[in-house]
Amino acid sequence: MTTPSRPADDNAELLPVATPARTRAALRALVRPDRGLALTGIGVLVAATAVGLLVQPLLGRIVDIVADGRPAGDLTLPVVLLVAVAAVQGVTTTIGLTRIARLGETVLARLRERFVERALDLPADRLERAGAGDLTARVTGDVARVAEAVRSALPEMARSVLAIVLTLGALALLDVRFLLAALLAVPVQLLTARWYVNRALTLYADQRVANGAQQQQLLETIGGAVTVRGHRLEEQHTERAAGRSRKAVELTMRSVNLVLGFYGRLHIAEYIGLAAVLIAGFWLVRDGAVSIGTATAAALYFHSLFGPVNAALVLLDDAQSAAAGLARLVGVTDLARPAEPVAGKAGPAGGAEPTPVPQQTVPQQTGPRRRTATGAAVAADAVSHAYGPGRPVLHDVSLTLRPGEHVALVGTSGAGKSTLARIVAGVQQPTAGTVTAPAGAGEPSVVLVTQEVHVFTGSLAEDLRLARPEATDADLRAALATVHALDWAEALPDGLDTVVGEGGHRLDPARAQQLALARLVLAGPALAVLDEATAEAGSAGARALERSAEAALAGRTALIVAHRLTQAVAADRVVVLEAGRVVESGPHDELRDADGPYAALWRAWSGSRTAPHP
Repeated sequence: MTTPSRPADDNAELLPVATPARTRAALRALVRPDRGLALTGIGVLVAATAVGLLVQPLLGRIVDIVADGRPAGDLTLPVVLLVAVAAVQGVTTTIGLTRIARLGETVLARLRERFVERALDLPADRLERAGAGDLTARVTGDVARVAEAVRSALPEMARSVLAIVLTLGALALLDVRFLLAALLAVPVQLLTARWYVNRALTLYADQRVANGAQQQQLLETIGGAVTVRGHRLEEQHTERAAGRSRKAVELTMRSVNLVLGFYGRLHIAEYIGLAAVLIAGFWLVRDGAVSIGTATAAALYFHSLFGPVNAALVLLDDAQSAAAGLARLVGVTDLARPAEPVAGKAGPAGGAEPTPVPQQTVPQQTGPRRRTATGAAVAADAVSHAYGPGRPVLHDVSLTLRPGEHVALVGTSGAGKSTLARIVAGVQQPTAGTVTAPAGAGEPSVVLVTQEVHVFTGSLAEDLRLARPEATDADLRAALATVHALDWAEALPDGLDTVVGEGGHRLDPARAQQLALARLVLAGPALAVLDEATAEAGSAGARALERSAEAALAGRTALIVAHRLTQAVAADRVVVLEAGRVVESGPHDELRDADGPYAALWRAWSGSRTAPHP
């Protein structure tokens, strides 16, 4: 079960946060495959802690030998045993902590994989409602918090809890009255822990939300810097960023004050417990119930509890912060779960590695279905979509693409072209209506290429093989040749082995788009969806990139969101969207001569251009 996050502003609908019960259940599910590793790690730590508890009685024995005035030779055995205890405890503690750390890293890796898998399945409109900052904060800050807890807090917490339990047992073995004296500190410690936990969970959750809102504002301001300057909105955006930063700082200072109060209460508990044990030892020694060495061992036992008790309680700070982060991660892993069989595969923006078409069940949507069909390329029937209440984008759109047909989607900005393209590609679910897609037969059935191309870090060959991992060098060269990119690819410093992407050889927008089209060729889908895939090339490279796109689409069904109407000229059919509705459909020549919406678009776009004929 998940609960919605409190929005950072009135317009944001943040991704959900899992309830504590759901978070614990998810954690158990993550650990379950490695129960053997967990049990052996804890077992070895129990043995290490038990051996370490022999130190205090041995020191008490030494005190008794000295107090009784015995010969120095009597000290040999206790000293040798102390050395042996130290050696055995060191070895077993290392083994136990290593196994616990391995368990933590394995669970963390499993959590990351599930988070990435679900995050990639999220509908585009759901991410838009939440804002990029929310997801960014989770994948960076929350993952880092959980990772820090797994690597440091988890092993230390396991060792501290074992030390506390076994040390209290050892106190009882010395004399139950020592245990009762030590337990006087427990009420103060429990009240301190309760006081802290009740405040920390909400505070750290609020911090995560505030950090997400801060990152969202920075992304919006920096990403839209040109627009912000163009509309003279610098002061307004600066004030928004400052306001959200002040909120984050205010919450951080509240957490600092909370931790300071937490430590102060812990010190009071230490003084109460130690004083009680020392007083009990004084009375017991005076009455002859125990020896001076036994009283010394009891005092040393309680003093040795300072470290584990304080560590366990202090680690509540990390645990609460990590728990808040884990709840936010589990909230995402629970959000996007495929509801129906995979209908095909669609590549992410830029024609990257083909991945299964996500089939989410989104609470805000009703009635969407995606079916598989053999023969027909794709059919959208009465598809509607809205980005939240009162924000309809598509209205009862029906569209059928015949096998091998190239259909161009045209219309003014905001007409719903990209939304329809994403729905047809399967990366977004419609609010209502059905989409029938071709069934894949060993190859991805749908691949989407958008204008937002991503060049992955690595060699050019590795980047291409994201679409088909088993492709040979000959296959890569053939795909590049198909989209007219082989010449520049082989002219790179190391040819196909040249490192591209972040920190590597920079590819200009036209070449990056050709790389995406080459990935499309390698993937070999039955249906290709191009969402303004030539828009980033600029006028100079647009014609060449259009030829690359035409070559990549040869022999396959294609839906093309046309940025330039030259693509509509070359298409078999043109579909005109206006305010989310299909208003015209037919060949370019027919629509151009019909003096309808397409003719008006053509006249406005062509102007003085000499438009090519089909």
